[in-house]
Amino acid sequence: MNIYIGNMSFDTTEDQLRQAFEGFGEVSTVNIITDKQSGEPRGFAFVEMSAKNEALAAMDGLNGQELNGRALNVSEARPRTQSGNHAGGNRSRRIY
Repeated sequence: MNIYIGNMSFDTTEDQLRQAFEGFGEVSTVNIITDKQSGEPRGFAFVEMSAKNEALAAMDGLNGQELNGRALNVSEARPRTQSGNHAGGNRSRRIY
């Protein structure tokens, strides 16, 4: 099960997240999201846990808990939505 972790301190490491979540079960992967340009953390991450019951326990146990001075927002990760405009902005298409 894929878990979203938000409101993270920029100082939080993958090892710290893995350690926090391993208290609830086996962690498959930890992925701290970084800015593509600067490489700096963006303040959120994803943790994959193989057992759904362990993932649910981790979400219950860690949501609102403090890590590196920030109260974590922990919830089930939702799939990315597909949008037609990946470049940003609000361009309208003209048909001639």
